[in-house]
Amino acid sequence: MSENWNTKYGPRRVRRDPPTLDEAIFAAIGITDDQEAQAEIAASLMGMPVDAVTPEVKKIARTSARSSTRVIAGEQGAQRSVVVERRVVRKFGNDKRMGT
Repeated sequence: MSENWNTKYGPRRVRRDPPTLDEAIFAAIGITDDQEAQAEIAASLMGMPVDAVTPEVKKIARTSARSSTRVIAGEQGAQRSVVVERRVVRKFGNDKRMGT
């Protein structure tokens, strides 16, 4: 799908591609946890009937339920965070400070 826009620099063609079904379902999952609402959102993004999208939403929900992440609670039920920092070591080639 493309569309022409008239700008002050002349006509410009703008390409519009609807999202794929997987992209629409991914966006709907990010908005809500309710599967029916996810199917409605994905269907409206795709321009498809809800009945066609609902089986795909349920299939993706089953696969994502198996691979959910788990948080291990520490003492007294508090969640623990681990922060990993990377120290950058810079090597200087021809630097007078290094004596080369």
